[in-house]
Amino acid sequence: MKPWHSIIPGKTMNAINDTTIESPATRQRPNDYSIYKPNSRGSGGVMRFGINRQKAAVFVDAASQTGDRQFDWENKITMKWGLADLGSVLATLEGTQPQAKLFHQSERANSAFELTPQDNPDRAPWSLSLSRQSTADQSVKKVRIPLTHPEAAILKTALRAATVAILAW
Repeated sequence: MKPWHSIIPGKTMNAINDTTIESPATRQRPNDYSIYKPNSRGSGGVMRFGINRQKAAVFVDAASQTGDRQFDWENKITMKWGLADLGSVLATLEGTQPQAKLFHQSERANSAFELTPQDNPDRAPWSLSLSRQSTADQSVKKVRIPLTHPEAAILKTALRAATVAILAW
């Protein structure tokens, strides 16, 4: 049996059979949740939600569809969410406020995110929109995708977990 001080960092020792067990913090797992919405017209998009624990934030990336199941990640839009942003989106997904509208302003660009309900029973119940306007040339990039109930449930769970992780509770 190995001595206790030879345990691999991030792993714990199982004293019964001398094996190591990965801790939840070192398991390989995706750090983001992506919602891909390509369409036959080529006007679809994708949104990716990822936590950055070092920056205590969730980063939302959006890219437009460029072809059959291809997306323009090189010209993506990115928005950084703090706790107030997470709270607004969660309150909307939980039904305690009608919609979430986030606006961030910087020297280089203005970014806006909207989560709005859709009333049409033939469409997804939610719409996600992320846009960015450059202050240099006033050009606007926008990605809008539908959000289904199952996708909203997963997003809500991911954003709750991100909130707990950011708070370190």
